[in-house]
Amino acid sequence: MEILKIDCDESAYENDPVAKAALENFGIKYMYPWQRMVVSNILEAYDFKKAGLKSDSENDSFLLGRQIVLLPTGAGKSLCFQLPALLLDGPTMVIYPLLALMTDQQRRMEEGALKSVVFRGGQSKEEEEENFKKIREGAKIILANPEVLEKKELIEKLSRMNIKHIAIDEAHCVSEWGDSFRPSYLNLGRVIESINPPLITAFTATASPLVLSRVAEILFKGQAHIVRSESDRPNIHYFVKKAAAKKKEALYLAKTEDRPMIIFCGSRNKSEDMSRELNMAFGYDISRFYHAGLEKEEKEETEQWFFKSRDGILCATCAYGMGVDKKDIHTVVHLEASSTAEAYLQEAGRGGRDGSIAKAFLIWSLSDSLKFSSYPQGSRESYMKIFAETSACRRQVLLDALGAEEAFCMGCDNCLKIEYPRCDYEKTLKYIKQAKNFYKREEIEAKIFEVFNKDGRKIFKKNIWTHQDITEVLSQLIENKEIRCDRFLWKGRLRVFKPQKKSLLRS
Repeated sequence: MEILKIDCDESAYENDPVAKAALENFGIKYMYPWQRMVVSNILEAYDFKKAGLKSDSENDSFLLGRQIVLLPTGAGKSLCFQLPALLLDGPTMVIYPLLALMTDQQRRMEEGALKSVVFRGGQSKEEEEENFKKIREGAKIILANPEVLEKKELIEKLSRMNIKHIAIDEAHCVSEWGDSFRPSYLNLGRVIESINPPLITAFTATASPLVLSRVAEILFKGQAHIVRSESDRPNIHYFVKKAAAKKKEALYLAKTEDRPMIIFCGSRNKSEDMSRELNMAFGYDISRFYHAGLEKEEKEETEQWFFKSRDGILCATCAYGMGVDKKDIHTVVHLEASSTAEAYLQEAGRGGRDGSIAKAFLIWSLSDSLKFSSYPQGSRESYMKIFAETSACRRQVLLDALGAEEAFCMGCDNCLKIEYPRCDYEKTLKYIKQAKNFYKREEIEAKIFEVFNKDGRKIFKKNIWTHQDITEVLSQLIENKEIRCDRFLWKGRLRVFKPQKKSLLRS
């Protein structure tokens, strides 16, 4: 679907302060319609309140300057609060979830001649006072995270800074993190009340109706104007690969799919292991890892390496997800499924930010199927199993999870009718089925080890499969009752189990 752009020709600049500010400060010659709508909502609500007007409806949250904005990843939501910040007669405070995001955004704002200050934990009183001095001298943006805003003294000082607009970026974290491990998010409502700005805007790329409701409850006491663009990113194509030995499947994707590439891993150790396997398989330094356990200098070095790379592979936890602005990522691989459809869309959305086609691969195992089966039907988590195992449109499953629009899809493996070569499960089942009651477990392990490495050598010129990989394949097949050891005449020998219900491998 083509995205319309509103051009800002030079003759219109004098009559359009928004277009003029976009060109002069950011070099932007056009804005997307949704950007214009959000910016207009902010500025018009401010003019409305500044004029002392009152809405005829208590529920008219647009005129009250309270809105939640859903824009897809890469749609340029930062511009939606940076442009108003230039035009409002007081500073804008932007609340970010991660310190790395704050640092990166400050650098970008300074490049665009947008003066900003950062409040973070561990600052001395002298540093804080220097920040307040810069605000009084005209700094337009105040950057902060939820934790630092729990300081009562800081909030009291900020409330005297004539803040006109509070913007909460990645607002889905208010629900997802506030109710779990970052309770400071639940305090943001009280922060907003204390500062009492005319305007409040919450931004996110992905949020289900349940998350939206919780965000509105915490930030706006349940009353907010929702601005939703189309949630779909047609240039991202979705694929699911079934595999037990997930790192090996990721190696094949790294070799066959376009790079730069991100491989999202479920833990710090897995991101490091995946990166090492890539470098060993490729024979040179093609990959690095990134997670929250790295020192600041290590993170910055890795970020710069990946940003400049044209064929690198970054193995990362979700710590690298939000705020990434590398535009030429062509492939995003998930070694483990994200916890919810929103999180998956957010992370898959790191690809194709330049508008080019990007592929998003989820590697899905029998163990994943069991794990996600435990979630209640209709829950946010349950949609990942539906997405992975549906024979219908995968894109529509993700959009349904958000309560979003119907989509025309020619960008998922089901709609494109793509059939992949047999996965490691199916190759193993094939040999056991052909020689029923012939192989013992250790014998089939040796056979599959030989066969899989023969295939791997065609691509990598070396053995990449380990006995541990083969053991994992067989263990999952046994655990999920796809195969079993005979107990009687052919004791200890393997046979394919006749399933009583539809199997993931035959779905």
